[in-house]
Amino acid sequence: MFKHILAPYDGSENSDRALEKAAELSKLTGARITLLTVYRHHSMLEASLSMVRVQDPGSIDEAMRDHATGVIEHGKELLSNAGIENVRAFVRSGRPARAINEFAVRHGVDLIILGSRGLGAAGDGYLLGSVSHKVTGMSKVPVLVV
Repeated sequence: MFKHILAPYDGSENSDRALEKAAELSKLTGARITLLTVYRHHSMLEASLSMVRVQDPGSIDEAMRDHATGVIEHGKELLSNAGIENVRAFVRSGRPARAINEFAVRHGVDLIILGSRGLGAAGDGYLLGSVSHKVTGMSKVPVLVV
């Protein structure tokens, strides 16, 4: 059965439900859970816009990393409330689907559980969100979309 579950987490309602499912499977199988939050590196346009602000908000990447860290801490708290302790959690920058799949291969994950739609691309008409769709298409391990 499964020994290592990767739960990509973005703080959306669907990713909350995916964490619940990961916790259930972990309890059934004894699999460990690793949380991963991926934030996108800001574009050059965003960088140029940040230069015209009166107050220096700091680096956009720093702000995004700080937000992602808060998101991952919330995910760890949800898993703790579900009775899952000793969760490893990582924050990465990059293209989410690619980063998720590369992480899964590099860390010996044998199941990915993620939400069907996250926080991005709302209303784009897809049945699955673009990240979950890309992860399922690229993954070398089973993917459970919740």
